[in-house]
Amino acid sequence: MDEIIKAISSDGFVSVSAISSRELTERAREIHGTTPVVTAALGRTLAAASLIGSALKKPEASLTVNINGGGPAGTIIAVSDYEGNVRGYVQNPIVELPRKASGKLDVGAAVGNNGMLSVIKDFREKEPYSGAVKLVSGEIAEDFAAYFAVSEQIPTACAFGVLVDRDRSVLAAGGYIVQLLPGAPGKAATLVEKNTAETGAVTSVLNGGGAQTLLESVMNGFSPRILERGNVEYRCSCSRERFLNAVSSLDKRELDDMRAKGEPIEVKCQFCNAVYTFAPSELDRTDN
Repeated sequence: MDEIIKAISSDGFVSVSAISSRELTERAREIHGTTPVVTAALGRTLAAASLIGSALKKPEASLTVNINGGGPAGTIIAVSDYEGNVRGYVQNPIVELPRKASGKLDVGAAVGNNGMLSVIKDFREKEPYSGAVKLVSGEIAEDFAAYFAVSEQIPTACAFGVLVDRDRSVLAAGGYIVQLLPGAPGKAATLVEKNTAETGAVTSVLNGGGAQTLLESVMNGFSPRILERGNVEYRCSCSRERFLNAVSSLDKRELDDMRAKGEPIEVKCQFCNAVYTFAPSELDRTDN
């Protein structure tokens, strides 16, 4: 199963969260029918949202990531609960682009870099916390590093990756977020930089191991202490009741028109493709 592991260095100056997310990324690919480059873009975003969302702690809390860089993939949305379970959506799932000279998928070209990355943390208390930064590259990891530096002012190194097989299925996916905590000495930053460089592509590590192997590679020399670990999955929170309430809150003229036609009303969830059908008479229950 997919897993998140969190740890802290023995001196308390460096924290790390690592995720293996192959199954949830493959589930997203199956739902949305994404091409490889879009699978990579969506998968990286889901991994990031899952790690950040898993830090919210409160059961009612949620996190929403919105990325729009003006590229052909369009808007990418990922929503996480407080445990790191995620769901996602991409505006244009079918994008075909030439690979980079290195042979890697050109995620930056699919996403674009002329736009914003926004993160909304909703604790169901007062107004949600919202932070946004301009996209750096559209490659996702660099953009989240910029988000942490600008919006949360935390020195952060992060990497996310998706390895797609020849049949377009997901072979490996996941990533990590490493942060320097207050008071961290310069040698800690130097060692983090060395470790991340030596770790290289996260999918290479994940394909041969898991989240813990990735974490140990990034935290080499820090004697990390595991704080928590847990399984995560692609999980949608849609329900028939939620969609009925949403439809019933439409403008009264629209509702009257629907009833007049007398035809069943069909609504599809953008996150999981579940279809809900309502008879016009059902709208009478909640319309005032």
